[in-house]
Amino acid sequence: MQLFSVLCFIVSYLNILTAARVTNMPQDPFTVHNASIDGVNLFWREAGEPANPTILLLHGYPSSSHQYRDLIPLLSPKYHVLAPDYPGFGFTDVPASRNYSYTFDNIAGTISQWLNHLNVKKMSIYVFDYGAPVGFRLALKNPDSITAIISQNGNAYDEGIGPGFAPLSNYFNNASDALAEFTARGLNTAAGVRFQYVTGAQDPSAIDPVSYTLDTTLLQREGNEDIQLALFRDYKTNFGMYAQWQAYLKERQPPLLAIWGRNDLIFIPPGAEAFKRDVPNAQVQLIDAGHFALETNLVQIAEAILGFLQRKGV
Repeated sequence: MQLFSVLCFIVSYLNILTAARVTNMPQDPFTVHNASIDGVNLFWREAGEPANPTILLLHGYPSSSHQYRDLIPLLSPKYHVLAPDYPGFGFTDVPASRNYSYTFDNIAGTISQWLNHLNVKKMSIYVFDYGAPVGFRLALKNPDSITAIISQNGNAYDEGIGPGFAPLSNYFNNASDALAEFTARGLNTAAGVRFQYVTGAQDPSAIDPVSYTLDTTLLQREGNEDIQLALFRDYKTNFGMYAQWQAYLKERQPPLLAIWGRNDLIFIPPGAEAFKRDVPNAQVQLIDAGHFALETNLVQIAEAILGFLQRKGV
């Protein structure tokens, strides 16, 4: 299984090199790093000059920084780009002796320590899926550090919860129910992971299968399913923080771009539109894509981000 993970990573990297030849991307689109942070061996991808403004890319479930493999080189000519793997995801390694408690509070805390390790003082954040609860916790902890927010199906409102979220909410509201747990476990299977990638996509056949195959392989490591179930149960805490996140947005008025796949069944378009309630000048753009919109609409999203940040002087 470890060999298969490595092979998936190599294939993905070769795909990036091919893309570089086609789109004039840098031949070395990013570098990879590890550091001991908060008792874990944290992995991240990095590109661009550290002196440039920083963009922090926060991944979702069930992925890792790998989901940003093609976005990073499109942003890095103008920005310093960082994309970490959370504890329990990707290539970040958590020793069993650490007894890490997998909650969104703790993941945000680990990422905060890592940012301190890198001496990152100011940053724009790109929040997708799980990246929203991580990113908004970072914003609450240090509001002066946030220069802009890009939400790509990263939710902060009750209106944004779609029918595809039902297996998760049913589980964290009925964690002792065997059927609810069985259904939640199905999200971690190959079929469950692929469903999140292809549903709502304009052309599902165009999505690189390395993406969901790598995610599935890493999810199936020994002990990882229990980690994911713990985070499923903890997701309920995010609903209790929506009011705080919204108050932060209303008070701070950060430059905000909500660019959402309108065909996403998990986090639906009303969640994007809701940002304008607290940030009236927020830019909301709905695109013909599903949950993992970068897999099909990469250039469109990258151009929207770059244009938005330029207009905002970030």
